[in-house]
Amino acid sequence: MISTRQYLFAVCLVAAIISSCNGAKKIINLKTPVGEGLSGAAFYQQAAAFNWQKRDSLAVEAILNGNIPSFLKIFTAIHTRIVDSVQHKEIKATYFVAKDYLSVGNDKDWARIPLTPMAAQKIADSLHCFLPTKKMVDDIYKAAKVKLAPMPMLAFRDSTVTMWQHHLIVEGQRKNAKGLIAGIKKDVVLSSKITESGKLNHEAIYGWHKPDGKPIQPLYVGHINWWVDYSHGIRLIYEKIWVDGKPMQYTEVLSNPNLKRLLCDEADCSFYRYAY
Repeated sequence: MISTRQYLFAVCLVAAIISSCNGAKKIINLKTPVGEGLSGAAFYQQAAAFNWQKRDSLAVEAILNGNIPSFLKIFTAIHTRIVDSVQHKEIKATYFVAKDYLSVGNDKDWARIPLTPMAAQKIADSLHCFLPTKKMVDDIYKAAKVKLAPMPMLAFRDSTVTMWQHHLIVEGQRKNAKGLIAGIKKDVVLSSKITESGKLNHEAIYGWHKPDGKPIQPLYVGHINWWVDYSHGIRLIYEKIWVDGKPMQYTEVLSNPNLKRLLCDEADCSFYRYAY
């Protein structure tokens, strides 16, 4: 029989990618860009005249080449729990999320970049991550240290210039506040409503919570998957979920009739990823 100390050491060894055994954070690895790499301002200058395909391609290339601010590489823990409906036992889980929405740039000059679900999925796959569900977006909002009021914009919603302007507006609101942030974007999410609708070339969006905790955007699958506007954001979630201390692949959790409730509040939680 192993001692408590040996057990804790084993758990920490299995979870070696987590930067501390108390599960406070996780660090993802990316290439180190040459010099300062592509800045946020430079990205938007280059992408200003691009269509969505070229903008997506530039963002994917930049991010996978390490052009993201360092704070986005350190994921923070979200804790959730359910009560087993059969044994009436509490089950706890922890998963790790990016502190902010996916951005291009460096620590001195970075900017949030709305993306199609195809580009978002390609990045997520490369970094061993996935996109959140509706429930996870709610849980992240509740846990956020920095909650900002949504700032809607009405004209040229899908314009690259408007995306840049919205980032600057949010930064003016944030005033250098640090920590897990929410309330600034609608999330591109995983939802089986896409398969139920029979429109596999669509995307699901949800969120943009107001200060009262209510989202502006209900779960919606009406947009074609290439539609991106300034209000969309990509939040990365690390693919391993710690369920009662045991690491599980997120698909294992979502496919389990009982455990899926830790991550998903829809009847069917079997939509795991977008195709690209």
